[in-house]
This record gives sequence, C-alpha cells and structure tokens, in this order.
Amino acid sequence: MVRDKDLQCREIITKAVCGKGRKFSKTPHNIVLPNQPSNILGCWAINHTFEAEKVGDVIEIVGTYDINLWYSYANNTKTTVATETVSYNEKVPLSYLDSNCTKDKVEVTATATQAPHCIDAKVSSDGDTVIVEVEKEFLVEIVGETKVCVVLCQDCDDEKGFLIEEEDIDSDEIEDLNPFIIDDLD
Repeated sequence: MVRDKDLQCREIITKAVCGKGRKFSKTPHNIVLPNQPSNILGCWAINHTFEAEKVGDVIEIVGTYDINLWYSYANNTKTTVATETVSYNEKVPLSYLDSNCTKDKVEVTATATQAPHCIDAKVSSDGDTVIVEVEKEFLVEIVGETKVCVVLCQDCDDEKGFLIEEEDIDSDEIEDLNPFIIDDLD
C-alpha cells in the first residue's frame, strides 16, 4: 500500500486552453439609400474581417463587413445594389478562465462560428431607409502556460493498472480513442 508521505509529484509546465467564451448577437443597421426603395430583392453580408485581443476579463473583437443591399425603385422599374461598410466592436465574456494561467504571453484566438449574415431587411416606415438585421457568433479561447502536477508511481505493476505494456494495446482500441475528449467535457 502506498502512503501519502511516499508520494512524489512533478510539476509540468505546458500550454493549455486557460479561458473560453462564446457570444451570439443580432444587430440592426439602418441603411440610407439614394433612391426610395420599392422592394428589397436581396441582402448579403460579405468581406468579413476581424481581430481579437484580451482586454481585462473579456475578449474584444473589432471587425468590419460589407452589407450589399439589392433593391428596386421607381415603382419596380429599376434595380441597383447599395453597399455599406459596417464596423463593430463585440465584447465576448469568458465563461471559463483559469486563474493559474500565466497572465503574460497569452495567445487569443477567435473563430466566427457563424459569419455575419443578413436575416432580415425591410423598408422603414418613413420609406427612406432600410433596416437590415445581421447575426453573428464567435467562439474565443485563451491559450497560456500553466502547471500540471503529476504523481509518480514508485512500484507500479500490471495488476494495479498503473503500467501498460506496449504489446497490451490493441490497434483497434487506439483508433477508437476520442482526441477531443476534453472538449466534450465542457
């Protein structure tokens, strides 16, 4: 039997995901057109670019995208496309932040899990502007250095399950391993 005073530990410094967050948002935009629109024929958000950085306890995402609005005017006799570049600033709260992670030298990654896209476009009641609703979603992660403590086994043997010989591992078992098991625990 192993007693506590016989246990030895080692600290391993490694890079790990130390923080995570996700944010979904819907944003209305008022687009003023040079011609009074008769009908909205289509609306798209394109040319999306963004950058992310850690600011305090949130991840700030600053970006832009273009809204292309295809509409008819002059009693549906003519059509044109209006383009407007939209800037945004999203603050993504962290649902998880490991306080043991080093504060300096962290890497911030942001992924647009749902790129900006137009879900609705309608002519305002005054008839001079179009209200476009855009939705988007971001997933952010902070990767930094942290310590992992492992317990060393002094007298490990097969019967206790501490030591696995290479020939005991079946290749089918290796193929069935889920490399994303840690992500699935969230």
